Amino acid sequence: MNVVITGGAGTVGTAVTDHLAEEHTITSVDVEAHPDPDVESVVADLRETDLRPHLEDKDALIHLAHVPQEHGNPGDTEITPFETHRENLALHADAIGAAAEAGVDSIVYASSNHAVGRYEDDHAPEIYYPEYGLTVDHTVAPRPDSMYGVEKVYGEGCCRLAAEAHDVRAYALRICAVRDREYDHPYGDAERGVDRGKFDRGGDAYDEQVARLKAMWQSRRDLAKQVECCLSDDTVEYDVFYGVSDNDRRWFDIDHAREVLGYEPADDGEEWDAPPE
Repeated sequence: MNVVITGGAGTVGTAVTDHLAEEHTITSVDVEAHPDPDVESVVADLRETDLRPHLEDKDALIHLAHVPQEHGNPGDTEITPFETHRENLALHADAIGAAAEAGVDSIVYASSNHAVGRYEDDHAPEIYYPEYGLTVDHTVAPRPDSMYGVEKVYGEGCCRLAAEAHDVRAYALRICAVRDREYDHPYGDAERGVDRGKFDRGGDAYDEQVARLKAMWQSRRDLAKQVECCLSDDTVEYDVFYGVSDNDRRWFDIDHAREVLGYEPADDGEEWDAPPE
């Protein structure tokens, strides 16, 4: 399959290409060159580049690109149309519109758990621990926790329009927590905090980061497996799925992804009781 991936050199993009580059012909369009020589790399800023020529004769678009922003990130509930927010709205509409115009078979869109992040905000930190009892599935109403979350809901809307008006299969993955290779384990956020001098190993802040990531972690190989399920599917018009491993304490549903896509994650954060050596 011939696939274009925007933002392919980033954390999520390399998780996809690490596991799928041998099975597919992948072109990465990103502001950074892709590190994998098996991936064709187009260095370009999508705010200034027409994606359409790169989508000619391609089967699918995996849309991950996002303009980094200083304001409106998770944890910031201010409602304001700052400049990078506007740029991201335009970026998503341009990319998804280009894919629909090019006639690709499918679009896999990197949405986010922050599209429904208010559920976590309402129940944290108790929600991070086993047997809390809340399940958030694909039928819930969007509850963004920030302007970043609002942006992701907007991208989901663009995908649905592409599916229903332009006959493109569209998959919105509400990705939970995919990390760089170094921190690809349920102690990753806690260990990264230690490495950056934010807190000490074994303290309350460390333990809470572990508890949260044991619920939210999606391993890099599970993320790639879920993307592969989307690329190989031919049944979905438009649908939403949660990107998370089979963690015992997760509150995001994966039964829907199992039933519709055949997604069977390999990893469970509860299987770890310490960071890797």
